[in-house]
Amino acid sequence: MQCGAALATGLFDNIGSQGAVFLRTVFAAAILLAISRPGIRLVREVGVRDVFLFALTFLGMNTCFYAAIDRIPLGAAVTLEFVGPLAVAIAGSRRRLDLLWAFLAAAGIALLSDGLGADGIFSLGAVLALLAGCSWGAYIVLSARVGAAHPGLGALAVAIAVSAVLVAPLGIAEGGLDLLAPATLAIGLAVGIASSVIPYSLEIEALRRLPSGVFGVLMSLEPAVAAVVGLIALSQGLEAIEVVAIALVVGASAGALRTSEAPPHDP
Repeated sequence: MQCGAALATGLFDNIGSQGAVFLRTVFAAAILLAISRPGIRLVREVGVRDVFLFALTFLGMNTCFYAAIDRIPLGAAVTLEFVGPLAVAIAGSRRRLDLLWAFLAAAGIALLSDGLGADGIFSLGAVLALLAGCSWGAYIVLSARVGAAHPGLGALAVAIAVSAVLVAPLGIAEGGLDLLAPATLAIGLAVGIASSVIPYSLEIEALRRLPSGVFGVLMSLEPAVAAVVGLIALSQGLEAIEVVAIALVVGASAGALRTSEAPPHDP
């Protein structure tokens, strides 16, 4: 997912962040619909409301996140975005030790805000990353519910297709005819596969096997991955305070996983 995000930043100058979201979502929807071939019966089984809410989480995550990484470094954006999984981890906690790991991650996020310039956590990029995090938290909860209601990837495919329709006006308005350039389409396809098809398919399967709280804290590994990808692919260096902040978030994840209960057996 983070490699796909780094690749997507190369599209921002030509088609804007929302044009990149549009291409990513359209290609992801087309591939997942071709693989799963869902029918009308699926929507009835899962529920129209849940499918539409699921689509809204994709819309919120992707539009806000891409707008954020257009303004602040990838590692910082993903670390701030982790506020969503962190909230899921706290809400799903059953032991005091779980809360300790969650608050350790929160301390890392608060520390990171000091490295975002004069506006800190109130900068537009940071606010957008936090909004993306709220959608990420809702995505985790809904993904677990939808995954339990229907096997396979059909519900995921339908939700992403609805999300593509919702983001189309904004993406087309920002990208214009540049969306049809062959090189742009090729990168958009790669981003759709790397950032949506592969990770979302794996995540919905993971949430069929893991408690959502454990899954949410596990996702705190993403800031470290994003920081490394940003450093290598985008030459986005890290200050000492940012390294410490990301280390706190990743440490919280490692601690939560080490002390978590074994996941339920998968039939």
